[in-house]
Amino acid sequence: MNEQILTKVVTVRHVFCAIAILACFGCQQGISSPDPLPSDVSPADSESDVVASNEPSSSTASVIAVEVSGEPNDYSFSVTVESSDLGCNQYADWWEVITDDGALIHRRVLLHSHVEEQPFTRSSSPVNVEPDQLVIVRAHLAPIGYGTQAMAGTVSSGFESIELPATFAEELAEQPPLPQSCAF
Repeated sequence: MNEQILTKVVTVRHVFCAIAILACFGCQQGISSPDPLPSDVSPADSESDVVASNEPSSSTASVIAVEVSGEPNDYSFSVTVESSDLGCNQYADWWEVITDDGALIHRRVLLHSHVEEQPFTRSSSPVNVEPDQLVIVRAHLAPIGYGTQAMAGTVSSGFESIELPATFAEELAEQPPLPQSCAF
């Protein structure tokens, strides 16, 4: 295996610890290292593999848990989203799986708001990823945009909470599939 692939195979927890150490000390020491996540992504504080967040702020959609089943390149992702849904005027309209450099792999469009069901979990398949492929799972809130609370990891190592920059891969908001309407 080459070094880049081996870096992505390392458990997500170790990757996040390395990123945190480099963020704290690397700038002062002039240390740099290849990052499996964008340099402006920071890990959230976590003690477990599945991380629940605090309540969302007034206008966000946050991914708070990811479960995966199935086979390589044919996985089913069950994603739990917590959002500040108010009805069709403001609701979590999709969650998506993206690469660590911001390319869309899979999007699950949500057909209605979840005002009375918070947090909520929805599944989708097939998601075409390899067991050790590092991916990010995040949610979108119409009409505001992407939430910054996401989950990153691999099918084989699990997922951990991360904080994304508000502008990370925001151009994906224009890429199909997109919701055509909101039922309620």
